[in-house]
Amino acid sequence: MTTPAPLLGARGLHVTYPGRRGDAPARAVDGVDLDIRPGEIVALVGESGCGKTTLARALLGLVKPTAGRVGFAGRPLEYTSRALKAYRRRAQLVLQDPSGSLNPRHTVYDAVAEGLRIHGHRGDERAAVAGALSRAGLRPPERFFLRYPHELSGGQRQRVVIAGALVLEPELLVADEPVASLDASVRGEILALLLRLRDELGLAALVVTHDLGLAWNIADRVAVMYLGRIVETGPVEQVLTAPRHPYTRALLSVLPEAPGDPVVLSGEPPDPSRIPTGCRFRPRCPVLASGEADRAGVAEHCRTRDPGLSAEDGEPAGNDGPRVACHWARAAASA
Repeated sequence: MTTPAPLLGARGLHVTYPGRRGDAPARAVDGVDLDIRPGEIVALVGESGCGKTTLARALLGLVKPTAGRVGFAGRPLEYTSRALKAYRRRAQLVLQDPSGSLNPRHTVYDAVAEGLRIHGHRGDERAAVAGALSRAGLRPPERFFLRYPHELSGGQRQRVVIAGALVLEPELLVADEPVASLDASVRGEILALLLRLRDELGLAALVVTHDLGLAWNIADRVAVMYLGRIVETGPVEQVLTAPRHPYTRALLSVLPEAPGDPVVLSGEPPDPSRIPTGCRFRPRCPVLASGEADRAGVAEHCRTRDPGLSAEDGEPAGNDGPRVACHWARAAASA
């Protein structure tokens, strides 16, 4: 079966920030390739500080890459004001904290209608707002028009934020920790809403999260990010049931349902201004620390060679099969 062309694609993407007071530059995104296909949900997973939010902002044109390129619907992203305005109608951001995303002085109606007004919508504004609220699960929509954010529950506020994105009829949502601030009882409702929007509207989505459990419940594919790079990616069932990178295994080990003891990573948290030689996960890698990499004959490679994220078994570059940036994992696969 032919794999559909990406709706959104990044190639060799870099975002570097100048160092402060003589510090080295911070390589927040350090050479990322990532595709999102029409109607697909991709989860971007990693610890705080790994670069995932910066990557999401670069994909939306909110941060201009230092190098590399972003393409949408087969065309390169342009950074003129006019081009970005048109792009952001087709690709919408849903932020983590709905309370911070909504102006407390604006009614629900005005919050959802804001995008229409910015983009000069010429149709029936009231019908568009009502339709977006209804699709976001706030029914009957007219009941919410004149309410203010403080009069809503956390889940309702997040639905208003989602409605504000849907009102422009985008093709892609980028959701940054969309349920992190919500109670557990509401999280499932919002995740079910995102899945329903994918099924009914054909929406693609990039869901940024630190929670691999969330990725399991919502994503078609998962990309695990560490220190500015994707270190493992593939179909969610393969990556999360048979993780190959030691970092992915460590993230999975702390889930409540995970068997065995959690893997505690040693060393300092990732610092994008101090990327080590060789494998960037090397200073915290339990496989290297335990001697397993030595026994596999790859320890010196771990210390001196960047493994990169390569296709397995000669797969073509456009294939969505699993990939891993780990010398030890590749040695284990070929043993």
